[in-house]
Amino acid sequence: MLHSQIMGEGEPLVILHGFLGMGDNWKTLGNRFAADGYQVHLVDQRNHGRSFHSPEFNYGVMATDLLTYLDHYGLGRIMLLGHSMGGKTAMEFAVQHPERVEKLIVADIAPKEYPSHHQDILKALSSLDFDQIKSRGEADKALAQYLKEPGVRQFLLKNLYWVEKGKLGLRINLPVLTQYAGQVGEALDQNSMYTGPTLFLRGGRSSYILEIDEMGIGHHFADYELDTINDAGHWLHAEKPDEFYRIVTKFL
Repeated sequence: MLHSQIMGEGEPLVILHGFLGMGDNWKTLGNRFAADGYQVHLVDQRNHGRSFHSPEFNYGVMATDLLTYLDHYGLGRIMLLGHSMGGKTAMEFAVQHPERVEKLIVADIAPKEYPSHHQDILKALSSLDFDQIKSRGEADKALAQYLKEPGVRQFLLKNLYWVEKGKLGLRINLPVLTQYAGQVGEALDQNSMYTGPTLFLRGGRSSYILEIDEMGIGHHFADYELDTINDAGHWLHAEKPDEFYRIVTKFL
């Protein structure tokens, strides 16, 4: 069973994080949605956060994980929001189980194929030697040799936890995620469709959704709208949370 944080009461809103992230990344926004009368489910996808580790990793099994989760909690139709990899899982789930999705929100990812581009991050994480590294600060210093952007390092360092007293480790299943990183960029099956209301939300400084991608979005999602948060990059929900919240709330 997938691990999650559940907050609030009301119509269910399920939120799926991106690659190397976790549901906890969405806690601040989740609390705001919960205060608006939604029961918010911040889900850790397999091989991420506190959810189970598995040698299988693709969008088909992640969509099935979500179906099992919904059935476990007796959730019928849901509002579904996913960012990046989570957006791909959300799209896959919506086309496979349209009867379970009331509205779909996809944050800064399109249904197209993306080339693998996480190699530097995975290499940096693989370099962490927890026989030597004994603090978060030491881990940050080690990552800085590969990754110059402090924000990216802080995002990745959320995966650190104490395996036991004096011994740090990573919550993510790094070997499997490294092995299947190329699958994170896979396109949605050409024949799959979802006709429910769908919002695609992109960052104005991000290149993940381009004008040319609208044709592909329309092919899979007949009832879609596309909105842009100017001066935001790929992590648009973290960079511009107020605007992200306003646009999503209006759509819901």
